[in-house]
Amino acid sequence: MATALVTGATAGIGAAFAERLAASGWDLVVVARSTDRLERRAQDLVHRYGGSVEILGADLADPAQCRQVEERLADRSRPIALLVNNAGFGTNTRFSVGDVDEEERQLDVLVRAVLRLTHAAVGGMVARGSGAVVNVSSVSGWIPGGSYSAAKAWVTSFSEGISAELAGTGVRVLAVCPGFTRTEFHERAGMDVEAIPDWLWLSVDQVVDGGLADLRRGRSVSVPMARYKVLSALARHAPRGAVRAVYLRARPKR
Repeated sequence: MATALVTGATAGIGAAFAERLAASGWDLVVVARSTDRLERRAQDLVHRYGGSVEILGADLADPAQCRQVEERLADRSRPIALLVNNAGFGTNTRFSVGDVDEEERQLDVLVRAVLRLTHAAVGGMVARGSGAVVNVSSVSGWIPGGSYSAAKAWVTSFSEGISAELAGTGVRVLAVCPGFTRTEFHERAGMDVEAIPDWLWLSVDQVVDGGLADLRRGRSVSVPMARYKVLSALARHAPRGAVRAVYLRARPKR
């Protein structure tokens, strides 16, 4: 079976991608910072679904460790047919008073690593005439939400641009843009999300199933669920001042 590489595979959306792909018969390379969690995850997936699960511990904010993942993606003797760029984290401090080193680390993971890993993967995919890259972005890329939103805006725009560039090569590129999703993300970022209504929350399965369905359809952007399709359209086309005002009132607090 073909092999997929998933970053941030130990929890949340990345774990759900790994689960769905393993259940569908894919072999996997799973990437995350915590080797212990990766080993437990790999053992569980092999026990339940069989197949091969290779673990690759790497902090994608570290250029040297990121290069190890690039080298695995570029190894044409062990081709990767699907790359899922999911690894990421958010900061929850105002930019003007936050730690700029942490802001830069966020940028390295959300932008620099996505660029480099995508570049490492698509060369071999184009040569083989097939393959796909799924970049996990966010609907926050369409709102003025600080550096995290700016990074996700880049991911979506980058994915659309590379998708267009690779048209006709057999290689597909998709940005998956979920809204609020029940994962560890908000707790780890120290965000208070109790005021977010239940109807705005997505499950990881909704995000993954919607994304994989849109990948099969050949789309370049996937927004899971009708509610977020409507909200994201409003965010893109409403007056920017109105979007900023709504965001300032609704954003999660520390």
